[in-house]
Amino acid sequence: MTTAWTVRSVARDATSHPPLRPLPSEAVRLLEEVGAPPRLVAHLRAVHDVAAQLVERLARSCPRLPVDREAVLFGAATHDIGKALHPGELSGPGARHEEAGRELLLAHGVPAERARFAATHASWAAQGITVDDLLVSLADKVWKNKRATDLEDLVVAELARAAGRPAWQEFLDLDDFLTSVGEGADLRLAWQAMHPVHG
Repeated sequence: MTTAWTVRSVARDATSHPPLRPLPSEAVRLLEEVGAPPRLVAHLRAVHDVAAQLVERLARSCPRLPVDREAVLFGAATHDIGKALHPGELSGPGARHEEAGRELLLAHGVPAERARFAATHASWAAQGITVDDLLVSLADKVWKNKRATDLEDLVVAELARAAGRPAWQEFLDLDDFLTSVGEGADLRLAWQAMHPVHG
């Protein structure tokens, strides 16, 4: 089991290669409570940083897009918390962590509207998915320079609707941004990989 110091250190200490924003205090507390392994905390921090870049960019380029910045950042910082219960999914495939993560967050007092990201981050085509859900899903892909066309199409449609611009124009702008973010993927992946899967 990971000590509270290790979780806090991975989640909050300054980094330079890559430079990553620290995780929010509420997320750090939850990760400490569930004994999250260092690799999981590192992953959540990398995705959170990309989500922060994404919401900052959208606040400038599409201010009419209805985004709950704090919800997206919390979602990115906790979306895979269920992997604390299913650590095999840290280094291999699996979806058991998704519903387990939502239940874990609910059990720790997180409101349902925030706990949902643990279950929705891989289900962007499901009924009832919001812009905030899409942004957490997008950050969880692009942090490692993985592109999901169907997900990006959904985000582009929301941007075009909010901005009143043609979808192709929104696509080009988003594509440029995601390409730029993707250029830092190797550093983020290497930083994540230096943290052990087990505490």
